[in-house]
Amino acid sequence: MTTDTATDVFEEHRPVLLGVAYRMLGRVADAEDVVQEAWLRWSGADRSDVREPRGYLVRITTRLAIDRLRQIKARGETYVGPWLPEPYVTDFGDSVPDTAEQAVLADSVSLAVLVVMESLSPLERAVFVLREAFGYPYADIAAMLDRGEAAVRQLAGRARKHVEERRPRYDVDPAQRRDLTERFLAAAAGGDLEGLLELLAPDVRLVGDSGGKARAPLRVLESADKVGRFIVGAARKGVPDFSVRFVEVNGGPAVLALSGGKPDAVFQLDVADGRIQAVYIVRNPDKLHALAALP
Repeated sequence: MTTDTATDVFEEHRPVLLGVAYRMLGRVADAEDVVQEAWLRWSGADRSDVREPRGYLVRITTRLAIDRLRQIKARGETYVGPWLPEPYVTDFGDSVPDTAEQAVLADSVSLAVLVVMESLSPLERAVFVLREAFGYPYADIAAMLDRGEAAVRQLAGRARKHVEERRPRYDVDPAQRRDLTERFLAAAAGGDLEGLLELLAPDVRLVGDSGGKARAPLRVLESADKVGRFIVGAARKGVPDFSVRFVEVNGGPAVLALSGGKPDAVFQLDVADGRIQAVYIVRNPDKLHALAALP
């Protein structure tokens, strides 16, 4: 395999590798670092006996992501306020033509699921991602992780049970989420508290991630009244030279709020039974860098 061919093969599989790394880490920059390290390993390896490049590359990427996740956990860094994953621009387009497969991929990268996955061990998370998001057989996962198949099945069962018990229930219909998001924005911009309360589920939660570097609640807000009043109050304070645009992040519609043309926040809603169940707001500027490059 020539250098040019090796580059072409790697670039062909780069989206999958980035998808694996991001689901493992919840951080775009860390995922990109892992994929870059995977490229260095791939380009420097003896590839003469590699029959399945995709599987080989996913194996390297997964192991590097496990190592990176263990380092992050070992550092035991404290985070100011609630933590949310870094928004990840998703547009499966023609690369994933099957609607059911798109739904699986979108669900596995949703903010709600990624938050729950933070409490999995690195190995549990790797098995969950490879099995639930990418559909790898247990035998293949076992080979990738140098574990017995029985042990991998046990890890998968434990991870799946953990996620299912803790994940919030929500609908993935993008049209409904987009409609409610537009109505939510209109009510907030108009200071219409009653209109907001009609859209919010009684037990709605608002999770704001600022990392202590921007204005956002330092605790999760719960109840329609508290969330509605916070949203209306924040809208009244305003943002200089404010504008919004719709983007797709983490498998669903979201709003990118701009101040002077630069990313200021990302809003995304979880919806069930026609009501807003959760409001996610990412304002940590460190997590908005990638969105500045959007066309």
